[in-house]
Amino acid sequence: MNLMTSENYLNHPTFGLLYRICVVEENQELFTTLYAQRIFFLVTNNADGLSFQPLTRADARLMLDNRIRILKRNGQILEYQELQAMIQQNFPG
Repeated sequence: MNLMTSENYLNHPTFGLLYRICVVEENQELFTTLYAQRIFFLVTNNADGLSFQPLTRADARLMLDNRIRILKRNGQILEYQELQAMIQQNFPG
């Protein structure tokens, strides 16, 4: 199953509905607020449940850049292209 194509949402207690941008590592995903797409969170799923770590826009971009390099190096072309499109949508210019 391609994790990039399925849309995933989480409900944050303060910021409401969050939209998943991508899987970062095992048990870690990058989310953004659904409507403004200006606030980013690294969401970790562990034995204690979900934890939300707020990220600056620059940190989120760095995390995405690292992920895209991994996808390209591993030859995961479809996931690479999908994430590249997501980057252009969330970080125009």
